[in-house]
Amino acid sequence: MGRGLALILGDIFFPPANTKTGGVNIMNINLTAKERTLLEDQRSHEEICVQKYSNYAQQASDRQLKALFQNHAQIEQEHLNTINQLLSGQVPQLNQQGGGGGSQQQLQGQQQQGQQMSSILLQQGSAAGFQASDQALCTDMLMTEKYVSNAYDTAIFEFKDPQVRDVLNHIQKEEQKHGEAIFKYLESKGMYSAQ
Repeated sequence: MGRGLALILGDIFFPPANTKTGGVNIMNINLTAKERTLLEDQRSHEEICVQKYSNYAQQASDRQLKALFQNHAQIEQEHLNTINQLLSGQVPQLNQQGGGGGSQQQLQGQQQQGQQMSSILLQQGSAAGFQASDQALCTDMLMTEKYVSNAYDTAIFEFKDPQVRDVLNHIQKEEQKHGEAIFKYLESKGMYSAQ
């Protein structure tokens, strides 16, 4: 049996140890140089998203858009925290079974809460005034979300650990939901049409 196969089989038969921290199961991981570089890239993307959404929430003239951007900034901060945790060699286990609710349930709850917030915001005052500067902010964030989602797509395929891939896939889905909410906002204001 070749050394590479033995290493792979070793991970199957002797998976990395789990530890319990603050009621949340954490799995320790060893990142390859490539995985670390990809996560560092994602960290910089998330930092930019947090900064942009926070700044744009202050610049937006429409209160509905301000709230949408503030909501997305909070979720992007959660993404940044998760990426930093991965870079420290730890990943929350997503498939908790039984017990007092785990990271997967929390992540899904946060995603649903963000979707509900976006939906409520879009239903409120969709005929309200819309300024060109708000459209420019939305267009920039829509392009940013497309880029970041694509970067996650690439990173997901480069990670060997399926739990890390699941975490990155979850973040990518939230990035796509952000893009969808921005699209719906623009569409509700008559500033974007999918033709």
